[in-house]
Amino acid sequence: MGRHIVLLRGINLGAAHRVAMKELRERLEGAGYREVSTLLQSGNVVLAAEDDPATLEAELAPLLRGWFGFDIPVVARSRDELAAVVAGDPFAGRPLDPKLYQVSFLSAEPDSSPLRALEAAVVAPEELVVVGREIYTWHPNGIARSALAKQISARKLGVEVTARNWRTVTTLLEMADG
Repeated sequence: MGRHIVLLRGINLGAAHRVAMKELRERLEGAGYREVSTLLQSGNVVLAAEDDPATLEAELAPLLRGWFGFDIPVVARSRDELAAVVAGDPFAGRPLDPKLYQVSFLSAEPDSSPLRALEAAVVAPEELVVVGREIYTWHPNGIARSALAKQISARKLGVEVTARNWRTVTTLLEMADG
């Protein structure tokens, strides 16, 4: 049974699409997942399951819809895949504020055309590095004001996408290892 990180997009942002983490953990355990833990209120789940990440994504999306009454996009990574994301940090060794450094996790590699548009949206001092199904971005002037951050979306890239700041990414890996 492998450890997996499940990232839910679009929950608990304001009053809409509320999901209590306690209820989420209980429902996942009731569905047969083990060692379920959550981080924060924004849909970060670490669990043990027999399935691979792609199967988890396909299984969990309809379960979540049934439990909570709305669509919740799911992106999953194995513990080893998340460890590779951290080990492959293209900005390693630089003193970056982890709240302004994001990794966007994609459900699949996007086509080259949206990636070219994304690269064209980079305006210094922001930086972007695409590695497979992850997009690493540095937003030194803030994420909320970033035109680049707004371009990293499912609608623009044609694949599911959800972003986490670097502190959350490394904490999720610690949880998966713990």
